[in-house]
Amino acid sequence: MKAEIRLVSENRKDYLDLLLLADEEERMIDRYLTRGDMFALYDPDARAVCVVTMEGEGEYEIRNLAVAPDHQRRGYGSAMVAFLFDFYRGRCRRMTAGTGDSPMTIPFYLSCGFHEAYRVKNYMLDHYDRPIYENGRQLFDQVVFRKEFVNDP
Repeated sequence: MKAEIRLVSENRKDYLDLLLLADEEERMIDRYLTRGDMFALYDPDARAVCVVTMEGEGEYEIRNLAVAPDHQRRGYGSAMVAFLFDFYRGRCRRMTAGTGDSPMTIPFYLSCGFHEAYRVKNYMLDHYDRPIYENGRQLFDQVVFRKEFVNDP
């Protein structure tokens, strides 16, 4: 079956298990879950989710992008980002994504055409109730990526 990306407008908490893969505290997810667009990629079941919020005129932020662990490294995350670029075409002049300082995640965003804009020191320590680990490594800083778009007149 060919992968399909759908807009999720109801029952967003049904995807909490996937959302928690990218943002480990439900209270943090609750801060943006209802104020953004949510998408789910199916192949045939939900394999990936993404929440994007509008942060200003023409500015959108990927708040959560997660792929089910047993389906990672199969192109689902890249397909979701490519979909987002197309979905927001004409409305988006800048897209950002903040993530932990993970050696697994940083190359992903770079490969999708983002560049590292800046880092927020100790973000994970200051905003989460417990330490955040990825592959046995504690994450401290938030890395913010940015992609600028040139929209046709």
